Amino acid sequence: MAGNTTDPGRSVVSRVLAILDAFDVEHPRLSLSDIARRAGLSLPTTHRLVGEIAAWRGLERDDDGMYRVGLRLWEVGLLGPLHTRLREVAMPFLQSLYETTRENVHLAVRDGFDALYVEKLSGHRSVPIISRIGGRLPMHATGVGKALLAWSDEDLVDQVLRRPLERPTAYTITGPGRLRQELAATRRAGYAVTREEMTLGSCSVAVPIFGEPSRDGTGEVEAAVGIVVHTANVEPVRHVPPLQLAAEGIAARLAATRDDPCPGFLHDFAPTRRGRLWDPAAQGNGRPT
Repeated sequence: MAGNTTDPGRSVVSRVLAILDAFDVEHPRLSLSDIARRAGLSLPTTHRLVGEIAAWRGLERDDDGMYRVGLRLWEVGLLGPLHTRLREVAMPFLQSLYETTRENVHLAVRDGFDALYVEKLSGHRSVPIISRIGGRLPMHATGVGKALLAWSDEDLVDQVLRRPLERPTAYTITGPGRLRQELAATRRAGYAVTREEMTLGSCSVAVPIFGEPSRDGTGEVEAAVGIVVHTANVEPVRHVPPLQLAAEGIAARLAATRDDPCPGFLHDFAPTRRGRLWDPAAQGNGRPT
């Protein structure tokens, strides 16, 4: 019996991780019995381990007995590369992109077969959408997801196409052949577009953010930045130029600050295509200077 508990075959670490994994965007608050059920642990084991995690401030208990992620765990999470590097570097560009478009702005990375949303900016006039920071949505049905998938290696694309694909709306492309054609068209165009494939009434356009070029001169896709607009609005591809400038600016700053401890505060400008410079702090335009 591992860890001297009543749940055989699992180490203490695996049990603790299962408890933490019980929480997600859809389940931010859980009762002790809910945690035990979702973690696959006995109630006594869950009670003991949750108590230890709470004492470390990794979980917090509400007055009504519900548990949620604690401040200590949040502090540790902020040390991860998604926050300390990508999000911090990207934020000025995302803010400028929002000021330019006044639409929903997304920053996402690939996590398994899903697009993991790292940041989201929106306003009162933005079309309502279901994405959340820290949430995951299927790559094949979202703009940022298609941008991530289109520039991924063929092995990953094959794995995705072999899986049963969700169909959130009647417009979602799920056929392997058609989706492969869609990804090829995305690579040729340089940007991804979805039309009511995730949510009825909204369309999206997104572009990839590439890492530093490898020896063969190509760079792997590290993230994607996208915009979601109302279907009735002007053609979403009109937002491609500012999206490309933002993506190139983020990629350039990531490369230039690879060894910087505080990349978001060390450079006022970031180079973009054709040698132009874009000031990410400039409000309301997003045009190269």
